[in-house]
Amino acid sequence: MNPPGADTSPPTSLRFGYGTNGLADLRLDDALALLADLGYDGLGLTLDHMHLDPLAPDLAARTRRVAHRLDELGLGVTVETGARYVLDPRRKHGPSLLDPDPDDRARRVDLLVRAVRVAADLGAHAVHCFSGIVPDGTDEDTAWKRLTETLTPVLDAAATAGVPLAVEPEPGHLLATLADFHHLRRTLGDPEPLGLTLDLGHCHCLEPLPPADCVREAAPWLRHVQIEDMRRGVHEHLPFGDGEMDFPPLLAALAATGYQGLTVVELPRHSHAGPHFAAQSLPFLRRAARAAETAAPAPTAPVPTYGDPSVTPEGSSTP
Repeated sequence: MNPPGADTSPPTSLRFGYGTNGLADLRLDDALALLADLGYDGLGLTLDHMHLDPLAPDLAARTRRVAHRLDELGLGVTVETGARYVLDPRRKHGPSLLDPDPDDRARRVDLLVRAVRVAADLGAHAVHCFSGIVPDGTDEDTAWKRLTETLTPVLDAAATAGVPLAVEPEPGHLLATLADFHHLRRTLGDPEPLGLTLDLGHCHCLEPLPPADCVREAAPWLRHVQIEDMRRGVHEHLPFGDGEMDFPPLLAALAATGYQGLTVVELPRHSHAGPHFAAQSLPFLRRAARAAETAAPAPTAPVPTYGDPSVTPEGSSTP
């Protein structure tokens, strides 16, 4: 017998997860049980004080317990590192990889290296991260230099652990677009562990190409995918149906790439009603994915050479 609220529709070729940053009011074990009961394939696990705190004692032992529980429930996982105040109770997402203070940058590097170790112990598909906002008084060349220097030891740890590091283009950050990702990739010499987190709402928000074409352009580097609804030019993560995105062609493009990782619902500002939105999101995505499987292929727009400049976002708000 299926638990109340479970999605009993047939699975699709895509594997869907839900971000624990959208379930922040639940204990981690309760969140895992909820997602398994609802029929999700996995989760994006944000390391935070309420969910596998990366800075508390006995991290390795606590990680082993979570790994055992994930195995029991049959859930896959990607480790995410976008906790708002995990390093500094006064600065949202601070310190970043771009901070002027080298000791502060080192604290963020340490968090990411810890996340890589956690991901390896959990059998995670990837570790997600982002660049950070350019600090006031820092020129762009200096910011890019700091980013490449700080990511180098993280990439070394990822290579040793055999876990990809999936950098996310984030509106308002130094690395905001697919073009910025390709700039980083070329600057670092295209290291094997470096991959991409593609937030499909961000593509709709600010990229010059339609989101489906962004997926095709990003396919060789795709290691993690986030999804939600969004409006053009407004960086606001919305429940499905509250924005303006067309999901069947987008999911068709994603399935066509052969992507095997998780596609994770990203609704951090809706955590107050997380179980409700988790229950609503999976049936929506599976309906859209099945519609994609039966629809005729859409014409493909020309894809620019990797690294062509993207447009400046029309507007955004801090995530």
